[in-house]
Amino acid sequence: MIDRARITVKAGNGGNGSLSFRHEKYVPMGGPDGGDGGRGGNITLVVNESMRTLADFRHKRIYRAKPGGHGEGNKRHGANGQDLLINVPPGTIVREFRDGDDDSEGELLGDLMKPGQRLIVAHGGRGGRGNVHFSTSTNRAPHIAENGDMGEERELVLDLKLIADVGIAGLPNAGKSTLLRAVSMARPKVADYPFTTLEPALGVVDVGYQSMVLADIPGLIEGAHEGTGLGHDFLRHIERTRVLVHLVDGSRPDPLADIETINAELAAYSPALARKRQALIVNKLDLPEVRDNRDRIAAALRAKGFDPSFISAAGGEGVPELIERLMALLAEVEETKAEEESTATPILRPEPRRPRFEIHRLDNGFEIEGLLVRRWVGRIGGDSEEAKAEIMRRLLRMGVGGPLRRAGARPGDRLLVAGKAMEWQG
Repeated sequence: MIDRARITVKAGNGGNGSLSFRHEKYVPMGGPDGGDGGRGGNITLVVNESMRTLADFRHKRIYRAKPGGHGEGNKRHGANGQDLLINVPPGTIVREFRDGDDDSEGELLGDLMKPGQRLIVAHGGRGGRGNVHFSTSTNRAPHIAENGDMGEERELVLDLKLIADVGIAGLPNAGKSTLLRAVSMARPKVADYPFTTLEPALGVVDVGYQSMVLADIPGLIEGAHEGTGLGHDFLRHIERTRVLVHLVDGSRPDPLADIETINAELAAYSPALARKRQALIVNKLDLPEVRDNRDRIAAALRAKGFDPSFISAAGGEGVPELIERLMALLAEVEETKAEEESTATPILRPEPRRPRFEIHRLDNGFEIEGLLVRRWVGRIGGDSEEAKAEIMRRLLRMGVGGPLRRAGARPGDRLLVAGKAMEWQG
């Protein structure tokens, strides 16, 4: 099963603003009429409930949205770039991958669970403004137009965790696939040897007007929490389930030891897994040795605080009662969840405000840096005096004058503004 993928997304660049002047017959002194550039297309992940794996990302790993159109004369704006929608299955966790990160690390961008849910993972660049915006009473013919911003580019790790109401966990060959076949239309492979199931399978159980989704989690073994076998790949899918069916092979020499092995692996992988509601089910009641030892096994399990049910997944004995028990457990879990959500108080942690600009003293002048400053310089571009004057006007409106003077700057001193050299006018 493909349940992890790494992709690169590149949003569209914004279109450039137009540097144009009105040229018409009998209008010899036409003013600026350059239109704005269009916005670049965003890249958005969309939950598609018909998808079950991330296999679509196996062969295509780079996704690009359309750029915005450039502005034109006569105040014609460029078209916005078309957004790119990428379908992902329910249960997809999205993280941003950076150099040095492991695939399981990175900043969490979103947890996509509900059909139709959307997440913008790369924003398109803003379109540049045409020269019509730079006309003033003292400059009727501005030769300035902004470039469009670059679209965001990110490397993402998509991590799929199946969403199911009930997860069936247990040692290999405990009968998990047989149980799933018995209660749903799912048809996982069944055989009398361990590790028949190599990837999770989902099945829907209909009970009157209600239904629940069961996930057959491949057999866990000792050391699964450390990645032994395919432990991590299997355990991550159990995290999404609301209730666990802990299926035990009643014909094993020591069922209690098997139970403790699985519970220890769950707790070692995630304490939250160990706290999930469990239904302990002893399987293979159709075998004579299990039926003969039923009372002894039940007494031993109850002595340890378990409430076991006995079934035969192959023969169907006890399966209807198991379904009723699971539906009741799900109702209890849902009620508890609703109570917790109603009493929970959200905690807001706003990000600390960053300075709009920073001033650094250099040997031969001063340097002005900042994200917004870099954007301005990138948009305006060019080394003309008119472009530099526009950058200086924006810096003064931002309030850089006072801090510069307090730092010791004098008229005529050299300024390095986001890498562009100019002179401080004071």
